[in-house]
Amino acid sequence: MTKTPQTAMVLAAGLGTRMRPLTDETPKPLIKVAGKPLIDYALDRFKRAGVGRVIVNVHHLADQVEAHMSNVSGLDVVISDERGALLETGGGLKKARPQFADSPVFCTNTDAIMIDGAGEEACAALANAWDGSRMDALLLLVPIERTSGYEGRGDFERGDDGKIALRSGETAPFVFTGLQIISPRLIDEGPDGAFSTRVLWDKAAANNRLLGVVYDGEWLHVGDPPGLEAAEKRLRDGVVSVSG
Repeated sequence: MTKTPQTAMVLAAGLGTRMRPLTDETPKPLIKVAGKPLIDYALDRFKRAGVGRVIVNVHHLADQVEAHMSNVSGLDVVISDERGALLETGGGLKKARPQFADSPVFCTNTDAIMIDGAGEEACAALANAWDGSRMDALLLLVPIERTSGYEGRGDFERGDDGKIALRSGETAPFVFTGLQIISPRLIDEGPDGAFSTRVLWDKAAANNRLLGVVYDGEWLHVGDPPGLEAAEKRLRDGVVSVSG
């Protein structure tokens, strides 16, 4: 039986620069889409997956995020305080590392909503594919044509064996959804201070231990006001299952 990670890291410390002016007074994780804060889509996804504990890092307008998390039920919440210095995505994971013991953890951004397709739910797709003997990080990817609010050229290429590499040409077919499973031993290899998770991915890739799973649903990127508007419209059109 597949063992779903029991701990998840929710990256909620960013400045939300591209979402200004909305984030001048409201942290991006608390921006509402269809009446629901972005962070709650992520939290609900983890609850449905059976996760029991979430680590939430805070920096920008941290008091608001902490107040919101104090009212969350169904999850054991731990706040990782980055008020003193923003540590970026990788640094945030490294600071929270003592909370993970030696088990793999989910990690997610809070600027996306996923609409499940006919296949596995987002967390289940990762958990069912996780194999710690051959991977240190497993990323949930989505084909670029099944995205909304995304204007990039793709993030990753993927081989038949599931191994992935960052875009090497003008475009790549897959976009990172922001959701992954990562091994604590890989986090241990990160430097001190602020750094991107890309540093960890590069280390995993160098050892052929960076893999990706293709999600068969839709990915709504809510990174800026146009993306927010597009997500609102998509949800108004009617959704069967929102994964977060």
